[in-house]
Amino acid sequence: MLFLKISLSLPSLHLMSLESTIKALIRDVPDFPKPGIVFKDITPILENQETCNRIVEGLMNGLQMKPDAIVGIESRGFLFGFLLANKLNIPFVLIRKAGKLPYKTIQCEYALEYGTAVVEMHEDSLKKGWNVLVHDDLLATGGTAEAAARLIQAQGANVSGFCFIVELEFLNGKQKLIKHSNNITCLAQY
Repeated sequence: MLFLKISLSLPSLHLMSLESTIKALIRDVPDFPKPGIVFKDITPILENQETCNRIVEGLMNGLQMKPDAIVGIESRGFLFGFLLANKLNIPFVLIRKAGKLPYKTIQCEYALEYGTAVVEMHEDSLKKGWNVLVHDDLLATGGTAEAAARLIQAQGANVSGFCFIVELEFLNGKQKLIKHSNNITCLAQY
C-alpha cells in the first residue's frame, strides 16, 4: 500500500490557536445564498481530521456541565454535534426543517428577515428534566437556535447551553439565546 502525506499551503495548523486555525480554513463565499451575503463555508475544515478533533475538544472545554443529550440543527449542526455527543457517550437528536422527519413531530415556527421558517423534532426525542445542549455550526441572528431551545422546552427538558464553531458577532445572535441559557460557546468570532 502506498500512503501519501498531503500538506496544506497554510501555516502549520497544529501550532495555531484553534480560532486562528478555524479562520484559516473557513472559505468565504461572496453573494451566497443571495447578493450581499458572505457565506462562511466550513467544508474545508471537514477535510482536516486534526482540526475536527480540536474543535470537538474545544466544544467539550466550553461545557459547564455534561448534558443528557445534544440536539444538532440541520444540517451542518449534525456534523460536530454528533461527534460531540458520541465523545460524551450521550444521545444525539436531530432538529430538521419541517417535513423531513419520518415519525410524529413537534414544530416551532420562527421569524426570518424575509418571512418565517419551521423546524421540528421527533416528539419522543427528549425526556422531561434532561439538560440539553444545542449545537449548530454558526450563530448569526440566533433565530434557529432559539427555535431549537423552544422545542427542547416544549418537551419538558432544559436548555443547558449552546455551542457553535463560528459566531457573526455583529448580528447579536447571543441576545436571543441568553434568556434560555447564558452558557454559550463560540470557538471563532467574526
